[in-house]
Amino acid sequence: MKHKLQSGCLLVFLMLVTIVTAQENKLEKANKDFDNFAYVDAREAYLKVAESGFLSEDLLMRLGDSYYFTADYVNAAKWYGSLNSFTDTPEPEYLYRYAQSLKSSGQYEASNKIMERFNQTNDGDVRASLYVNERNYLEEIEAQSGRFELKPVNFNSNLSDFAPAFYGGNIVFASNRLKGKNSSPRIHDWNDQPFLDIYQAISDAEGDEGIKSFSSKINTKYHESTAVYSRNGQTMYFTRNNYTDNKYREDAEGTNKLKLYKGVMTVEGKWEVSEVTFNSDDYSIAHPALSKDEKTLYFASDMPNGNGMSDLYKVSIEGDTFGEPVALGGNINTEFRETFPFVSEDNKLYFASDGHPGLGGLDVFVTDLNTENGDVFNLGKPINSSKDDFTFIVNETTGTGYFASNREGGMGDDDIYSFQKVEGVDVITACEQSVNGVVIDKHTRQPIPNAKVVLMDPANQVIDQLIAGEDGSFSFPLECSTAYCVRGSKYNYGFDEECFTTTTELELELNLSLELESLDAPKIGDDLNDILDLNMIYFDLDKDFIRADAQIELQKVIKYMKKYPNLKIDVRSHTDSRNSHAYNEDLSSRRNKNTIAYIVNHGGISAARLTGRGYGETQLTNHCSDGVQCSEALHQLNRRSEFIIVE
Repeated sequence: MKHKLQSGCLLVFLMLVTIVTAQENKLEKANKDFDNFAYVDAREAYLKVAESGFLSEDLLMRLGDSYYFTADYVNAAKWYGSLNSFTDTPEPEYLYRYAQSLKSSGQYEASNKIMERFNQTNDGDVRASLYVNERNYLEEIEAQSGRFELKPVNFNSNLSDFAPAFYGGNIVFASNRLKGKNSSPRIHDWNDQPFLDIYQAISDAEGDEGIKSFSSKINTKYHESTAVYSRNGQTMYFTRNNYTDNKYREDAEGTNKLKLYKGVMTVEGKWEVSEVTFNSDDYSIAHPALSKDEKTLYFASDMPNGNGMSDLYKVSIEGDTFGEPVALGGNINTEFRETFPFVSEDNKLYFASDGHPGLGGLDVFVTDLNTENGDVFNLGKPINSSKDDFTFIVNETTGTGYFASNREGGMGDDDIYSFQKVEGVDVITACEQSVNGVVIDKHTRQPIPNAKVVLMDPANQVIDQLIAGEDGSFSFPLECSTAYCVRGSKYNYGFDEECFTTTTELELELNLSLELESLDAPKIGDDLNDILDLNMIYFDLDKDFIRADAQIELQKVIKYMKKYPNLKIDVRSHTDSRNSHAYNEDLSSRRNKNTIAYIVNHGGISAARLTGRGYGETQLTNHCSDGVQCSEALHQLNRRSEFIIVE
């Protein structure tokens, strides 16, 4: 019995060893396929191992990657999710890919939570700082959305069509369609599809009849794609596998890289092809774009010392040679993929990226090359979707253009879409906030024309300045999330200053008023007699009616109160010392009421702006008190009204 048990255990052990060895052999072959970028073959083997229950962190990472690198983000999210459950500490890069895959599936909240973990575990990563400091990307995308209307094209196939380019009046594009190929086309291991060629869509033809292979001098048995053409159509740059003069070259690890090629039209009408001088067998250089003056070539590359998986570069075109490639500066390159550049006629750079915040997969972004270190903006919907959106081109004059996407509803893997820019609505390539305001008199509330207005930073360094209009108006453009101060001033006035910080919103107008106080403006405690140089408002002896000469002076008071609509006056009426105290107090009260009534009734001034009382003989201006002999002129100085500013 004991012998049988021992034999049974040995048999189970040997079976386990056999199973484990078999799974290890499968993994070894799958890993080799994966390392050779044969993701479809590798994936099939990984799935069989996973279904057998032999899960590991490395297996889950590679399974997720096999879908991620072939743009199947739904399945990538599934396996990255399994990886996230399998280990509490996945590598930061896989947290990022998991977040991107979730975003591509429209799971934005879940994606943001994973990005928060990515930021916590990898705060030195440029993408982490972008996530923390970035404008609210969903609000930004919403602000950019609706600027294009999509239109169908009639030349997509059931395989991959992308990389549209303007060529004369036609469109050239890349495709791995079967048209013009053998019934048994060569298949690429990466995605298990035929190799790419460049095709031309003839604008006045329909369907397949309007499609033709671009040129046998350009297309080979390997990949050709992403072309750009000079305006005269005599020069082109395009991407091809490292295959020159019928020689297929690989790097030290056995990988065939991408290279840029230049085509020049001969007098016989044939394309003469050569490599650009800055290619390398050790890294890829691909996806060309030309500047408007055709003196600069832009491209994507994974050359050493870059920021990420691929970055954007530029190189000067110097006749038949080129300068040294330079990585694009500013905020363009991230630690992930920036690729497929296009430069428009007004020097805007459009490119695809999954390193900048977007809707998922590759999104199309734009930046203004005229602005040093310009911001990068997502183009929004409908250009971008939760899938890969890329190879964007546009004619700024007509507002028409094309791009490619693998979004739902297409004919094949990647499809080309046409668009028309919405009339009167431009793409945002900079924060378009502004401060608009008016300079007014603090008291009269009337505009102050031609005041000086200065825009400053918080350290009082002048950023910009201008002279306000005749209506007191002014306006300054602002950057997002920036602190500013605006100061207004004018001769014979004081100054007013308002400080504020702009928001993250792309389009916002801030309105404010600068209120300047005239140096001659009324002050609390001032007497209008002094300000207006009034002739003293006197009353006849023992009388309380408003004399004709007094009416003239009261009209000056009325005009002044209309000029300063917030002004409030305390009217104080006085008598001389003759007659009794009681009589004089009653007389001054009557004089006070009549003075206020005149201002209200004849001037239309609100009674709420006037207060007052009679003081009788209690506040004499001279020595002419009871029992003192004084001239009539001296006594008259005490029969007066005062207009004291109280508010």
